[in-house]
Amino acid sequence: MIQLLFMVLCLEGMVAFLLMVKIGPLRELVMKCLDQVKMRKGTVLTIAGTIAAILFSNFISIIKIQNKGAKLGTMTPMDQVLWRTNLLEATLMGFSLFLGFLIDRMHHYLRKLIVLRNNAGSSKKEFESLEKEKLQFKEKADKAAEEMKQSQKEISSLTESLKKVKLQLEQKNKLVETAEAHVAALQKQAADLLLEYDRLLEDNQNLQNQAHGYRS
Repeated sequence: MIQLLFMVLCLEGMVAFLLMVKIGPLRELVMKCLDQVKMRKGTVLTIAGTIAAILFSNFISIIKIQNKGAKLGTMTPMDQVLWRTNLLEATLMGFSLFLGFLIDRMHHYLRKLIVLRNNAGSSKKEFESLEKEKLQFKEKADKAAEEMKQSQKEISSLTESLKKVKLQLEQKNKLVETAEAHVAALQKQAADLLLEYDRLLEDNQNLQNQAHGYRS
C-alpha cells in the first residue's frame, strides 16, 4: 500500500510539474490526458472517495492506538509499528488528495487561460481588422475631402466664368440696344428722306406742269 501511494505521489508530482513548467509538447499531452480523465467524473470521484474513506479509517486507527497507549501508559512495539504505518499512509493519502485537488485546479485555470488567449488572439485580429478598416475609411475620407476641394475650386472657377459671361452679355445687350436705337434713328431718317423725296418729286411735277402750261 505504501509503495503504491509513493508511486501515486510521484506520478501526481510529475503531472503538477509538467503543468507548471512547459517542456515541449508535454504540457499539451498532459492537458489532453486530464481532459479524458475529467470526462469520467464518476470514476475519479469514486477513487477520491475511497482514498478519503481509507484516510478517515487510518485516522481512527491512529486515535485508537494512541488512546490504547495512553491507557496502558506505553505502546507495544506492534502498536508503534501500526501507528507509524497508519500515520505514514494517512500522510501519503493526504498529500495525494491535496496534489489531486491542486492538479484539478491547475488544469481548470490553464484551460481558462488557453480560452482567454484564444479570445485575446481573435480580439487582436478583430482589432487589427478594425484598424485596417479605419485606415481605409480615413483614406477614403481624405480622398473625398480632396475631391470636394477640387469640386469647390471648379465651382468657384465656373462661378467666375458665369459672372464674366453675364457681364459680357450685359455689355452685348447694351450694344444691341444702342444699335437698335441707331437703326430706329436711321429708319426714321430714311422715312423723312422718303417723304422729302416724294415732296420734291411732287414739286418737280408741278414745276413741269407749270412750264408746260407756259409753253402752250
